[in-house]
Amino acid sequence: MKISFSKKMNSFNDSIFNVLNKKIAEYSKSGKPIYNFSIGTPDFKPAKHIMEVLSEEAKYPDNYKYAITDREELLSAAKNWYKRRYNVSLDLSEIMSVYGSQEAISRIFYTLCDSGDIVLVPNPGYPIFSVGPDLCGAKVEYYNLYKENNFMLDFNDIPEDVAKKAKVIVVSYPLNPVCTLATDEFYINLIEFAKKYNIVVIHDNAYSDIVYDGKIGKSFLSFDGAKEVGVEVNSLSKAYNMTGARISFVLGNKEIVEKFKILRSQVDYGIFLPIQKAAIAALNGPQDEVLKNRIEYQARRDALCDGLKNIGFDIERSQGTMFAWSKIPSKYKSSEEFTLDLLDKTGVAVVPGSTFGSLGEGFVRLALVISVEKIKEAVKVIEENL
Repeated sequence: MKISFSKKMNSFNDSIFNVLNKKIAEYSKSGKPIYNFSIGTPDFKPAKHIMEVLSEEAKYPDNYKYAITDREELLSAAKNWYKRRYNVSLDLSEIMSVYGSQEAISRIFYTLCDSGDIVLVPNPGYPIFSVGPDLCGAKVEYYNLYKENNFMLDFNDIPEDVAKKAKVIVVSYPLNPVCTLATDEFYINLIEFAKKYNIVVIHDNAYSDIVYDGKIGKSFLSFDGAKEVGVEVNSLSKAYNMTGARISFVLGNKEIVEKFKILRSQVDYGIFLPIQKAAIAALNGPQDEVLKNRIEYQARRDALCDGLKNIGFDIERSQGTMFAWSKIPSKYKSSEEFTLDLLDKTGVAVVPGSTFGSLGEGFVRLALVISVEKIKEAVKVIEENL
């Protein structure tokens, strides 16, 4: 039998992460050390009280039934978290949970876009920002981010005719992979831009608790008018190291949240109850681990960015996220060529910037997921072998 796959499915290529995993497996056979900066999965453990709640709740058979809806206790925890952390006031009707930010951004466009509607997406930017709208048949138009402008969107760069046709804009700061923070002025201008052209804003805020040098990560919703024009997605994956226990929140505009709940009810039955309970424990409990992890991430950032800079790399200190963003050496023709050569010669695994869009070409992303000691070893190995 000959199986004919959809045009949509045939448009996807094998993930670079799968290619890297195969290369890493091959390299590991040599017995030499591997320094894996490729996957952005925290190596920190969740706080003990979170794991204890999850383990305890998993003992009760009733918790294995369909959750159907978010528990009010969970929504209240998220509401109080946003008030405490960002000074944002929310109603429970303006909050919903999802299985991670990936689910939110891959599905929310079905509530907003018809086939052919225009979605503005950052270049470079995290791949799901463009995959999400593409899945529902929307047309992706990229807005360009340049190193010379600190990878900040200049609204004047978006052509007037494109802005008038656009339905949604995806924004994310601190931005993976370029590690830049947005200014207050940027968010004010974003809201004005959205109102002027009647564009819905989706703000991915996964990294606001991983910011450096004493700065404070903010919420898009803390700026006047934000709830009128959009929603924010915030995750427990990175700040609370709950990447496998998938839970994030969509918060903000009540109409969008309500429509998204209806869509979600067609395809799912709610978050596993023990994970809801663990999220409540994370949000209501002690926040010491969040600060502790941020301090360790900053130490890693300093070791990696300063170390690479000292051996000749064109790299700036990351302002936020659990990543660093570096230009590749000039002798290489592409970021993929450099990535594969780096792995072959040093055992250091990174992600080519081209994974994140055409303007990511010439860069690589490195995840801060190994210890300071190992980072220093990796820098030394790069210096000696590359």
